[in-house]
Amino acid sequence: MELFDSHAHLDDEKFNQDREEVIKEIAKEVKTIISAGYSLEGSKMAIELSKKYDFIYASCGISPNDIPQTEEKLWIMLEEIKDLVKQNKKVIAIGEIGLDYYWNKENKELQKKAFIAQIKLANELNLPIMIHTREAIMDTIEILKQNPVAKKGVFHCCPLNRELVKEALKIGFYISFAGPVTFKNSKNADEIIKMVPNDRMLIETDSPYLSPEPLRGKRNDSRNLKYIAEKIANVKGIAIEEVAKLTYDNTCRIYNKI
Repeated sequence: MELFDSHAHLDDEKFNQDREEVIKEIAKEVKTIISAGYSLEGSKMAIELSKKYDFIYASCGISPNDIPQTEEKLWIMLEEIKDLVKQNKKVIAIGEIGLDYYWNKENKELQKKAFIAQIKLANELNLPIMIHTREAIMDTIEILKQNPVAKKGVFHCCPLNRELVKEALKIGFYISFAGPVTFKNSKNADEIIKMVPNDRMLIETDSPYLSPEPLRGKRNDSRNLKYIAEKIANVKGIAIEEVAKLTYDNTCRIYNKI
């Protein structure tokens, strides 16, 4: 069974003490990983990991929780992101990018500018995007409708919201499921999983965060991807091996450099 973790944060400080050992163990169970950048430094480290390990790819972007305080600094940072992407062939997406009104309510306009600017960057570089959205669903969809993404992309760790998933699918995006679909208190998980066609779903860990059941509360890593695949298999009534193959093929399709 070949598994593809479409979104992990191997650069995170929670791996600082044992990163190499963990990656070696992951490689025994997971065929391919995208180490997702969410800041300038995180993007740089994702690239370094992709250079060091054949089975790791990178994405680069500034998340809504990591944008600087001023527009001037934002433009400087995005120029650096652009240079990183152009210089490294294993960067396969712009992301994670998007909107987050849960953690940051005071800079909504700057978040929107950063999101739109990075959509334009993705179009310029002919890459898909990885979207983070939290308590900002309507603004996220509206921006995507007004600023079409040529290569589309993925709603990573997609919120289990019917309207978001319906609209995201309608405009051509993929849906990525993470640990929350396994949580006992995820009321909409089964319904949302059934809503997403087999050819439009991805799986991810978002590690080191959001460990799936039965490991909730512990540090997450890509070896736990099987629990998410198992949940989807149970809901859709298919074999876990089929979920692995479908999501592997879908991830390769959207990130067509892999």
